[in-house]
Amino acid sequence: MGLLDGLKSALGLKAEADAARDADPEDLFGMSTAYLTMEADLGYDPAETAALCFSGVDSTDFEETVENVEAILEAGEVETGTRARFTEDDHGYEWVVLADEDPEDLVTSIHFAADEFIERGYGSRLLAAVFGFERSDQRAYWIYSFRRGAYYPFAPRGDHERASDAEFKLQSVLDGELSVESNKEYWYPLWPDRPGGHPWE
Repeated sequence: MGLLDGLKSALGLKAEADAARDADPEDLFGMSTAYLTMEADLGYDPAETAALCFSGVDSTDFEETVENVEAILEAGEVETGTRARFTEDDHGYEWVVLADEDPEDLVTSIHFAADEFIERGYGSRLLAAVFGFERSDQRAYWIYSFRRGAYYPFAPRGDHERASDAEFKLQSVLDGELSVESNKEYWYPLWPDRPGGHPWE
Protein backbone atom coordinates (compact mmCIF):
# COMPACT_ATOMS: atom_id res chain seq x y z
CA MET A 1 0.00 0.00 0.00
CA GLY A 2 2.77 2.42 -0.90
CA LEU A 3 5.25 1.29 1.72
CA LEU A 4 7.53 -0.45 -0.74
CA ASP A 5 7.86 2.54 -3.03
CA GLY A 6 8.17 4.82 -0.04
CA LEU A 7 11.08 2.98 1.48
CA LYS A 8 12.82 2.69 -1.87
CA SER A 9 12.58 6.37 -2.73
CA ALA A 10 12.53 8.18 0.59
CA LEU A 11 14.64 5.88 2.72
CA GLY A 12 16.52 3.83 0.16
CA LEU A 13 19.08 4.23 -2.58
CA LYS A 14 17.92 7.60 -3.89
CA ALA A 15 17.97 9.05 -0.39
CA GLU A 16 21.44 7.64 0.19
CA ALA A 17 22.72 9.20 -3.04
CA ASP A 18 21.15 12.55 -2.15
CA ALA A 19 22.10 12.47 1.52
CA ALA A 20 22.98 15.88 2.91
CA ARG A 21 24.70 14.45 6.00
CA ASP A 22 25.71 11.08 7.36
CA ALA A 23 23.33 9.31 9.70
CA ASP A 24 24.41 9.42 13.33
CA PRO A 25 22.74 7.06 15.82
CA GLU A 26 23.31 9.74 18.46
CA ASP A 27 20.57 11.70 16.65
CA LEU A 28 18.10 9.23 18.13
CA PHE A 29 18.67 10.67 21.60
CA GLY A 30 17.12 13.92 20.40
CA MET A 31 13.79 12.17 20.85
CA SER A 32 14.44 11.98 24.61
CA THR A 33 13.66 15.68 24.92
CA ALA A 34 11.42 15.99 21.86
CA TYR A 35 8.73 13.83 23.44
CA LEU A 36 8.50 16.36 26.28
CA THR A 37 7.95 19.15 23.75
CA MET A 38 5.38 17.04 21.95
CA GLU A 39 3.44 16.71 25.21
CA ALA A 40 3.85 20.19 26.65
CA ASP A 41 3.60 22.32 23.50
CA LEU A 42 1.50 20.18 21.14
CA GLY A 43 -0.60 17.94 23.37
CA TYR A 44 0.67 14.65 21.91
CA ASP A 45 1.21 11.75 24.29
CA PRO A 46 3.81 9.07 23.51
CA ALA A 47 2.11 6.06 21.93
CA GLU A 48 4.26 3.75 24.06
CA THR A 49 5.65 2.11 20.94
CA ALA A 50 8.50 2.64 18.47
CA ALA A 51 10.18 0.58 15.79
CA LEU A 52 13.38 0.15 13.80
CA CYS A 53 13.09 -0.81 10.13
CA PHE A 54 15.90 -2.56 8.26
CA SER A 55 16.45 -4.61 5.13
CA GLY A 56 17.87 -8.06 5.60
CA VAL A 57 20.83 -9.81 4.03
CA ASP A 58 20.93 -13.51 3.22
CA SER A 59 24.08 -14.34 5.17
CA THR A 60 24.99 -16.19 8.33
CA ASP A 61 26.85 -13.17 9.69
CA PHE A 62 23.79 -10.96 9.31
CA GLU A 63 21.60 -13.58 11.00
CA GLU A 64 24.07 -13.59 13.89
CA THR A 65 23.85 -9.80 14.05
CA VAL A 66 20.07 -9.96 14.33
CA GLU A 67 20.44 -12.60 17.04
CA ASN A 68 22.82 -10.27 18.90
CA VAL A 69 20.26 -7.46 18.66
CA GLU A 70 17.60 -9.79 20.05
CA ALA A 71 19.89 -10.78 22.92
CA ILE A 72 20.68 -7.15 23.74
CA LEU A 73 17.01 -6.23 23.80
CA GLU A 74 16.09 -9.29 25.88
CA ALA A 75 18.73 -8.33 28.43
CA GLY A 76 17.41 -4.78 28.43
CA GLU A 77 13.86 -5.97 29.07
CA VAL A 78 14.94 -7.28 32.47
CA GLU A 79 16.16 -3.82 33.45
CA THR A 80 13.71 -1.49 31.69
CA GLY A 81 10.67 -3.62 30.90
CA THR A 82 10.90 -2.71 27.21
CA ARG A 83 9.30 -5.53 25.23
CA ALA A 84 10.67 -6.31 21.77
CA ARG A 85 9.36 -8.38 18.91
CA PHE A 86 10.68 -8.95 15.39
CA THR A 87 8.36 -8.93 12.41
CA GLU A 88 8.48 -8.74 8.62
CA ASP A 89 6.04 -6.67 6.56
CA ASP A 90 4.35 -7.66 3.32
CA HIS A 91 7.20 -6.20 1.27
CA GLY A 92 10.01 -8.12 2.95
CA TYR A 93 11.32 -5.35 5.20
CA GLU A 94 12.11 -6.33 8.76
CA TRP A 95 11.13 -4.46 11.92
CA VAL A 96 12.17 -4.44 15.54
CA VAL A 97 9.00 -3.31 17.32
CA LEU A 98 9.35 -2.04 20.88
CA ALA A 99 6.73 -1.35 23.54
CA ASP A 100 7.26 0.55 26.79
CA GLU A 101 5.38 3.15 28.82
CA ASP A 102 8.63 5.10 29.29
CA PRO A 103 9.60 6.89 26.03
CA GLU A 104 13.20 7.28 27.18
CA ASP A 105 13.50 3.49 27.42
CA LEU A 106 12.19 3.23 23.86
CA VAL A 107 14.81 5.69 22.63
CA THR A 108 17.59 3.88 24.46
CA SER A 109 16.52 0.47 23.14
CA ILE A 110 16.26 1.71 19.53
CA HIS A 111 19.73 3.23 19.88
CA PHE A 112 21.19 -0.02 21.25
CA ALA A 113 19.69 -1.99 18.35
CA ALA A 114 20.83 0.49 15.69
CA ASP A 115 24.30 0.72 17.21
CA GLU A 116 24.74 -3.05 17.09
CA PHE A 117 23.90 -3.13 13.37
CA ILE A 118 26.39 -0.34 12.75
CA GLU A 119 29.14 -1.92 14.88
CA ARG A 120 28.75 -5.18 12.94
CA GLY A 121 29.08 -3.34 9.62
CA TYR A 122 25.40 -3.31 8.64
CA GLY A 123 24.60 0.35 9.13
CA SER A 124 23.69 0.60 5.46
CA ARG A 125 20.85 -1.86 6.05
CA LEU A 126 19.12 0.49 8.51
CA LEU A 127 16.24 2.38 6.92
CA ALA A 128 14.25 4.17 9.59
CA ALA A 129 13.47 4.58 13.28
CA VAL A 130 9.80 5.39 13.91
CA PHE A 131 8.43 6.96 17.11
CA GLY A 132 4.67 7.09 17.66
CA PHE A 133 2.50 9.78 19.32
CA GLU A 134 -1.23 10.22 19.89
CA ARG A 135 -3.59 13.12 20.55
CA SER A 136 -7.33 12.40 20.80
CA ASP A 137 -7.98 10.43 17.62
CA GLN A 138 -4.96 11.86 15.77
CA ARG A 139 -1.83 9.74 15.42
CA ALA A 140 1.55 11.22 14.48
CA TYR A 141 5.06 9.87 13.99
CA TRP A 142 8.57 11.18 13.92
CA ILE A 143 10.56 9.15 11.41
CA TYR A 144 14.35 9.17 11.41
CA SER A 145 15.78 8.33 7.99
CA PHE A 146 19.19 6.70 8.37
CA ARG A 147 19.87 7.35 4.68
CA ARG A 148 19.25 11.10 5.07
CA GLY A 149 20.48 11.56 8.63
CA ALA A 150 17.34 13.54 9.52
CA TYR A 151 13.87 13.32 11.03
CA TYR A 152 10.57 14.14 9.39
CA PRO A 153 6.96 14.15 10.66
CA PHE A 154 4.21 11.90 9.39
CA ALA A 155 0.59 12.43 10.49
CA PRO A 156 -1.77 9.97 8.78
CA ARG A 157 -5.46 10.80 8.54
CA GLY A 158 -7.80 8.01 7.49
CA ASP A 159 -6.56 5.31 5.14
CA HIS A 160 -4.36 7.30 2.76
CA GLU A 161 -4.63 10.95 3.65
CA ARG A 162 -2.13 13.10 5.50
CA ALA A 163 -2.78 15.84 8.01
CA SER A 164 -0.39 18.25 6.35
CA ASP A 165 -1.29 21.06 8.75
CA ALA A 166 -0.29 18.84 11.69
CA GLU A 167 2.98 17.86 9.99
CA PHE A 168 3.94 21.49 9.34
CA LYS A 169 3.10 22.34 12.94
CA LEU A 170 5.32 19.52 14.17
CA GLN A 171 8.13 20.76 11.93
CA SER A 172 7.83 24.36 13.10
CA VAL A 173 7.89 23.46 16.79
CA LEU A 174 10.54 20.73 16.75
CA ASP A 175 12.92 22.06 14.07
CA GLY A 176 16.10 22.90 15.92
CA GLU A 177 15.44 20.43 18.70
CA LEU A 178 15.58 17.65 16.11
CA SER A 179 17.52 17.55 12.84
CA VAL A 180 14.46 17.94 10.62
CA GLU A 181 14.60 17.07 6.91
CA SER A 182 14.29 20.36 5.02
CA ASN A 183 13.45 18.74 1.67
CA LYS A 184 9.80 17.69 1.88
CA GLU A 185 10.35 15.37 -1.08
CA TYR A 186 11.70 12.96 1.53
CA TRP A 187 8.74 13.24 3.90
CA TYR A 188 7.41 10.00 2.51
CA PRO A 189 4.36 8.45 4.21
CA LEU A 190 4.80 4.99 5.71
CA TRP A 191 1.26 3.70 5.33
CA PRO A 192 0.37 0.64 7.39
CA ASP A 193 -0.75 -2.53 5.67
CA ARG A 194 -4.10 -2.31 7.47
CA PRO A 195 -6.26 0.74 8.27
CA GLY A 196 -5.63 2.12 11.72
CA GLY A 197 -2.41 0.18 12.16
CA HIS A 198 1.10 1.40 12.73
CA PRO A 199 3.58 1.58 9.79
CA TRP A 200 5.01 -1.80 10.79
CA GLU A 201 1.58 -3.45 10.83
